[in-house]
Amino acid sequence: MRLQVKGKNVEVTPSIREYAERKLAKLGKQLADQTQVEVELSEQRNPSIAASQVAEATVFTKGPTLRAREASPDMKASIDQLVDKLERQVKRYRERRTVEPRRHTEHNGVEPRGADQRSGEDRAAEGRAAEQRGSSG
Repeated sequence: MRLQVKGKNVEVTPSIREYAERKLAKLGKQLADQTQVEVELSEQRNPSIAASQVAEATVFTKGPTLRAREASPDMKASIDQLVDKLERQVKRYRERRTVEPRRHTEHNGVEPRGADQRSGEDRAAEGRAAEQRGSSG
């Protein structure tokens, strides 16, 4: 995972950068090495907005681009909430990549091609055995 931490209207201090990198390291275990992750930290300068510390992240994967945005009064809290949201999104993304439900469902009672790896002879023998059991009872 390639991580880029940027600041907008706020200076990214080494401690905040290190905190963000440490928190987002969990995602690195679930993402490919070449995945680009951009984190943008910003501050809204409107006094009427209490949650002025904003953390936004964009994860560029092979498939969909994952985005999350969190705001709170504290930058570290925003980063924590952002990481929680991204972890849920990445988990869902990984599950969707491994299980493709549209290929494994029966449509109108017909099994999809390639779903049953047994040969025709095996299925025919099983059918005959089921018929014999049904007629003998």
